[in-house]
Amino acid sequence: MSTTTVNSGSDHAELAALAVKHAIDGRGVAHLVLRRPVIIVGHGARSAADEVRVLAERLNAPVLTTFKAKGLVPDTHPLGAGVLGRSGTPVASWLMNESDLLVVIGASFSNHTGIAPYKPIVQIDDDHAAIGRFDAVTADVLGDAAITLTALTDALGEVKATDQRPDVAERWAIWRAEKVRRVADDRGRGVGAAAVFQALSDHLPADAVVTVDVGNHAYSLGRYLESKGQPVVMSGYLGSIGFGYPAAMGAWAAAPDRPIVAVTGDGGFGQYATELTTAVKYGIPIKHVLLNNHALGKISKEQLAEDYPVWHTSLHNPDWAGYARLCGATGIRVTSRDQLDEAMRALFASDGPALLCVEQDAELL
Repeated sequence: MSTTTVNSGSDHAELAALAVKHAIDGRGVAHLVLRRPVIIVGHGARSAADEVRVLAERLNAPVLTTFKAKGLVPDTHPLGAGVLGRSGTPVASWLMNESDLLVVIGASFSNHTGIAPYKPIVQIDDDHAAIGRFDAVTADVLGDAAITLTALTDALGEVKATDQRPDVAERWAIWRAEKVRRVADDRGRGVGAAAVFQALSDHLPADAVVTVDVGNHAYSLGRYLESKGQPVVMSGYLGSIGFGYPAAMGAWAAAPDRPIVAVTGDGGFGQYATELTTAVKYGIPIKHVLLNNHALGKISKEQLAEDYPVWHTSLHNPDWAGYARLCGATGIRVTSRDQLDEAMRALFASDGPALLCVEQDAELL
């Protein structure tokens, strides 16, 4: 039997070709040992969260999620690595870059996530059209995520994968130190996003459902909010601005006994602001965190990226906390970082619908 260990710097295609050649020409067994696998899960694996954790613990493999699957594995789990991609953490990016095998479950391979196509990939999906849609994969399995992962775990023999828990812990320590630095960045022009989501991480109920709108605040939520397993509901990667607050109402209708938290920007909420009167009328206790930068910030950023001048993206907003009170809800306004903790406590202690407006430093994302 020929055994070769595949490392992150190996020529994977060459090793695979040599293994096949040895098996055919020598009529023997070729064995490739993959020591640093990572698991990447998308929204299609939502119903298989337990099975994902069992496989990860068996392989000592970190679990990276797409933005749509944020919270599927808690960031507090020793193998939880957070979100991969544009809305993600350097923890997830580093672990994918150092891996020698990607096990991808229920993910769409969107550009937003940035799954490395040059790595060996095992793709598991229940939609045949999703298999290898953009790039060829090394191996594919068509099947339900939960059933397939259970069968895969049961079929595993001796596992020789490297225990990557120390790497996960080290990368989280580095990222959390950087987040502390960003939280402290205060130029006196409003509150930075890192500080907002650190405070929300500290106060978010463990059984909450979080809905998020479209905009710069969504990228910041994916990057900074540390999930203890709370699911995040988003509109996908379609850019459906205005999604956040109506989605929170839908989440409440589906799970009225769970805390529902909406996170929006001022641009998105402004399109559906009168829905707050509906929440008041029916006693829908949505806790709303609104990051107010007085602009369509994501559109401004895209204009600048294309070397265009910023054009017609500024907004004229009401006092959102005052507006909430006029509608009959609780309204809270924060203008500086030192007010965040008390404001978050007041938000989650309030009865009925409540809105916390954070005056944001638009450049501290």
